[in-house]
Amino acid sequence: MELQRYAAHRSAILKLGLPLIASNMAQFAIHMTDTIMLGWYDVTALAAVTLASSLFFVTFIVGAGFAFSVTPIVAAAAEAGDEGQVRRVTRMGLWLSVIYGFIFTLPFLWAEPILIAIGQDPFVAASAQDYLTIIAWQMIPALLVMTLKSYLAALEHTVVILWATIGTAMMNAVVNYALIFGNWGAPELGIEGAAIASLLVTLGNVIVLVWYGLSKLPQYKLMQNVWKIDWEIFWRVFRLGWPIGLTSLAEGGLFTASAVMMGWIGAIELAAHGIAIQLASLTFMIHIGFSQAATVRAGRALGRQDEPNLRRGAIMAIAMSAVVAFVTVALFLAIPETLIAAFIDPSEPEKDMLLIVGVALLAMAALFQVVDAMQVMALGLLRGVQDTTVPMIIATISYWVIGMPTSYVLAFTLGVGPVGLWLGLVVGLSFAAVFMMWRFWTRSVRIKPLKSARQVA
Repeated sequence: MELQRYAAHRSAILKLGLPLIASNMAQFAIHMTDTIMLGWYDVTALAAVTLASSLFFVTFIVGAGFAFSVTPIVAAAAEAGDEGQVRRVTRMGLWLSVIYGFIFTLPFLWAEPILIAIGQDPFVAASAQDYLTIIAWQMIPALLVMTLKSYLAALEHTVVILWATIGTAMMNAVVNYALIFGNWGAPELGIEGAAIASLLVTLGNVIVLVWYGLSKLPQYKLMQNVWKIDWEIFWRVFRLGWPIGLTSLAEGGLFTASAVMMGWIGAIELAAHGIAIQLASLTFMIHIGFSQAATVRAGRALGRQDEPNLRRGAIMAIAMSAVVAFVTVALFLAIPETLIAAFIDPSEPEKDMLLIVGVALLAMAALFQVVDAMQVMALGLLRGVQDTTVPMIIATISYWVIGMPTSYVLAFTLGVGPVGLWLGLVVGLSFAAVFMMWRFWTRSVRIKPLKSARQVA
């Protein structure tokens, strides 16, 4: 009987998680396409987009905390049959996304002097500014996409997320091919072409997801009273979302800072860092999908106050993620040269050096596959039970009190270089994995229900 229960959880996680995993990979394919095409276009452009996209992502991921907070609250409300709560929470998630995006779009328009001030090569900084000037306008629509995806995932409508993201990735590749290289009569815009492509396809994604929400889930009346503020829910989403955002900042900031420090070592090392990060991040999309599924399943269990099945589902989700992590470790250690070479033009003069540095960094990426998977699974489960503040504290200490100083000391004080920098990332992620897992398995589940939907809904 107990095995049947675990099998049921496995089936439910796969049904919910596989479309999320595939959509995450399709979403990541947009960034992967930028990296590959710009790597073939020019190594300096690759270094610049590595730096610029790191800065954009770390800012974006903080604002996405409000979107992520929509998932567990909507899942619990949907399980309780409260359609008004579902709408109110989603609406305020959209509000917070727009407010945050408006505030944090503007600084990207003057990023070049900041990049130079923190020690980046002036030519790389200038190219990064060209990219950021355009991509900055993607912030608000990208956050809206995240909120809408969180809403649909919480309602277990994940297939549409998959197809919308696949369509976005395909269109991005087509527009990239035209605008980066000047194909099909289009202007050759290089790094700026990649930014324009990303902006256009994100706007299209917003339109598709809004259409689906209105036409396929009419009972939730997604756009009803969309211009009205709902202070109770606004602050509920804000209180749950800002620790998620800062947790993401702690982790994303760790990798952004590692890109900045790698830039201190050299442009070749930064380009190799960008390639290795892309590969590690691609496999990480699988764990994020399982984590998102775990958040929804935990939120649903919370809505039923069903702690036994919450914990059974957690065990199964963690086990599935662990299997993927060990397979990835084997892959990274078995064929690193093949994986790195896919990002480099065969005629690139610096190809040999890029391969040497990239292979060494990919070995480090293999080291943190398991601990990185475990920390993101713990985060997903904790978000599902609406526990976000303590994980934020754990992440901040693990990444910035332990991980980042370790990276700096190994890379620069002890002279280990790029490998030492990445080894510090492994240390920080290991601490986060251990203490977040401890937090989930030693706490009891509590929830403070929202009031019934009012007329404002």
